[in-house]
Amino acid sequence: MASVESSSSPTIGESKDVVDIEKQANITSSDDSEVRHGSVTPAYEIARAREIQNSITPLRWLSKGELWLDEKMGVETQGIDRIPEDQKKPPSILNAFFMWWSMTCHVGTIPIGVLGPEMGLTLGQSVAAIVVGTFLGALCPSYTGTLGPKTGLRQIATSRYSFGFWGAKLCSVLNVIVGAGFAVVNVVITGQMLSAVSDYSMTVAVGCVIVAVISYVVSVFGFSIIHTFEKYSWIVCFILVCVLYGQAAPHVVPSAPGFGTNLEVAGSWLSFMAICFSSASGWCSIAADYYCNYPAKTKSWKIFGLTLAGLTIPTTFITVAGACIGNAALLAAYPPYADAYENHSLGGLLREVYHPLGWSKFCLVLLTFSVLGNNIAINYSSGLSMQLLGHYFHAIPRFIWSFLVALVVAILAIAGKDHLSTIVSDFVSLLGYWTISFTLILLLEDQLFRKRSGEGYNLEVWDQPSKLPLGISATLALLSGYLAGGVTGMAQVWYVGPIARYFGTYGGDVGIYLSGAITLVVYTPCRWYERKKTGR
Repeated sequence: MASVESSSSPTIGESKDVVDIEKQANITSSDDSEVRHGSVTPAYEIARAREIQNSITPLRWLSKGELWLDEKMGVETQGIDRIPEDQKKPPSILNAFFMWWSMTCHVGTIPIGVLGPEMGLTLGQSVAAIVVGTFLGALCPSYTGTLGPKTGLRQIATSRYSFGFWGAKLCSVLNVIVGAGFAVVNVVITGQMLSAVSDYSMTVAVGCVIVAVISYVVSVFGFSIIHTFEKYSWIVCFILVCVLYGQAAPHVVPSAPGFGTNLEVAGSWLSFMAICFSSASGWCSIAADYYCNYPAKTKSWKIFGLTLAGLTIPTTFITVAGACIGNAALLAAYPPYADAYENHSLGGLLREVYHPLGWSKFCLVLLTFSVLGNNIAINYSSGLSMQLLGHYFHAIPRFIWSFLVALVVAILAIAGKDHLSTIVSDFVSLLGYWTISFTLILLLEDQLFRKRSGEGYNLEVWDQPSKLPLGISATLALLSGYLAGGVTGMAQVWYVGPIARYFGTYGGDVGIYLSGAITLVVYTPCRWYERKKTGR
């Protein structure tokens, strides 16, 4: 179809008032009973999910239970439905900045910084990789988040306009895996810290369970409480990390030499930068989830700029703190720090850095709760991603999916509690290969194929498979970028790609750049051909 605009189909970029169009669409609805709160029309997917809920007794009970929780406790029942303009409840625009501060200004980011010294990088080399990698990675969620206000859709739902109804399911699965991986890192480090507070009398596993449970309970209440919580929760952690800098400073030695040949150092720098890139870019698949309540007229540059600053500044600040204490413990080899890290991992190292002991335990308890802002967002968005997998998945309330995600995270954290550095290095670096491709695909679709053509987004068809793109070009571009670029350019302990091998014995991770380049080359012509043949 050459154009999808009509008087009853709101499209981004139309001159007509979005609110009036949506009200008109609601008036023309032939069966209001099928319209779930927040939807614009008796939408295909939403109506089907409602039918499933009403036909299966356990699901009907769960749905009624969710409504009861909403009425009595304010548990959000919005789910994945599109939010029309007249039903949006936007928080302050500054929340687009403070929310990311709380999500990234937490102790779970510190293990990433420690990897720099572990890879043999000096403090200066580690800081350079952190700054460059974090800034480049933060560009991804800064852009994808701009799609939230103008569509009223969650991030994975917006990807349907590129990946199609079925291809977006792959993005849903990847999004859940990404979120779960970050949550596991957070839960493990806080479990170690709580164990350190108890003088190691409490196992790390118990601490993992405590944090996982609290994160889930808060995430159930949804968008409103998350924005309120994220507005303030970063303050205590920021202060305590400033104290961490001060107390660790006497034992940090910037001139402490790294290790490895020049070529190996270059490879380690590339690999560490890729990890920092992935740490920041991993939010690109959920960024719009927290912006879909903002009005469509919200300036994209405001969302982009506030997100970029809100991600880059605190992530860099916390990651550099990790590089500093890693420098003191590993390269400068200050005995108390080195022994604590060797015997009790990062939780023990943090207990040693803060002193005296009473003050240290107090700080660790407060820092434990700093990861809640991160894990709450992960549980919330993972539940939404699970609902996007299909009608039966949509029929199950979000709080059930969030619970299952939290349960799996707790189990994985307990299983990997003794291998934190391995989890961080092996998992986080793998994220960048798909996040860069995901971002570039949405960018090309939005700016090249929709904005320049003047077609925009037909928001009435977001859940109608027959009217969405087939998604073949996007799926092909994503898989090509990952397999042809990521696999050949990755440098992991368990596998070094043929291109990465050129950077010394341990390789240098260049998979992100290759994934991005291949995605650009594949998606543009394939999408043009797909649109030509299908008209959508």
